[in-house]
Amino acid sequence: MAVDYTRFPSPCYILEEEKLRNNLRLIRHVQDEAGVEIILAFKAFSMWKAFPIVREYLGGATGSSLHEARLCYEEMNTRAHVYSPVYFPEEFTELMGYASHMTFNSLGQYERFKPELSKAGHHISAGIRVNPEYSDVQTDLYNPASPHSRLGMTEEHFKDGLPEGIEGLHFHTLCESDSYALEQVLIQLEKRFGHLLPHVKWVNIGGGHLMTRKGYDTEHLIRILKSFREKHDVHVILEPGSAIAWQTGCLLTTVQDIVENHDVKTAILDVSFTAHMPDTLEMPYRPTITGASDPQMGKPTYRLGGTSCLAGDFHSEYSFDHPLQVGEQLILEDMIHYTMVKTTTFNGVRHPSIGMWSADRQAIIFKRFTYEDFKNRLS
Repeated sequence: MAVDYTRFPSPCYILEEEKLRNNLRLIRHVQDEAGVEIILAFKAFSMWKAFPIVREYLGGATGSSLHEARLCYEEMNTRAHVYSPVYFPEEFTELMGYASHMTFNSLGQYERFKPELSKAGHHISAGIRVNPEYSDVQTDLYNPASPHSRLGMTEEHFKDGLPEGIEGLHFHTLCESDSYALEQVLIQLEKRFGHLLPHVKWVNIGGGHLMTRKGYDTEHLIRILKSFREKHDVHVILEPGSAIAWQTGCLLTTVQDIVENHDVKTAILDVSFTAHMPDTLEMPYRPTITGASDPQMGKPTYRLGGTSCLAGDFHSEYSFDHPLQVGEQLILEDMIHYTMVKTTTFNGVRHPSIGMWSADRQAIIFKRFTYEDFKNRLS
């Protein structure tokens, strides 16, 4: 069911409902077969207009701030699994109202806020984040498991066990990884923190489980999750980020100008890599573009330039089967997870609209950004 891009404004993030549902069906299968709980990670996908679809398959979500927890409570209709590197005293009472679980990044944070937990008016299950010191992530920016990481506590802090009141352990060490990487993390978790496992009710194994990627061994994932759950008699929670919205939509953009200097042609778009796709520069990763390829001799080849005035707002060359024209639309694929939530209004550049191609072939525009959206972020 091809998307009719002519029915959307440019630029626009376009979610495809049926692709999202396909991912959610697979994730729900893993959850049911392994006997675990899989929840939505807002840091990767916060398109709350699509939450009614997500709720048909998954019952929970995780947030890392007061605003994400409130969004969970209001739009996912459930209390959030909350983790944050730090909690703030002036926010903590309100945050508890939106939380079912609260994971603390350090023993110091737990001791500081432990007296407040009994004042919540409902039970909040407290956990502590641990660092197994293993990850297959090669990019330092996305690797939280180095020995000196600020995220979680290493094994030497738990020689005397867990403080009273801690009911769960949480770790997050992976990024778009496979089940075999997770298997190695679980081995390290048992090696370093195995003495704690008999004393907790749940283990949250974080995100980075890209189970919806083609070729991912979901049956292996089910086996290791089920084995770990049964071996340690714990409730297992996963909070995949990319997997839920993986390859579910695109960023539609239009060529506005073509600039040539010293035989390098740059097609300037109506979007910004800096403002609208920062992860393409941070990771970095190279977006796939429909109909384009890596540079090839003899083919029309262009840099892609963003619309902001930042010198580095561009991406390296792509080749096309024909010369690009001003007004031609390009489809930057797989831009719904992470990319959307990391955008900014830098330079006041026009922000992409947000839309969905529904299962019944309707072009739904959820949001068009205006001057007020830009102005209200400033003062």
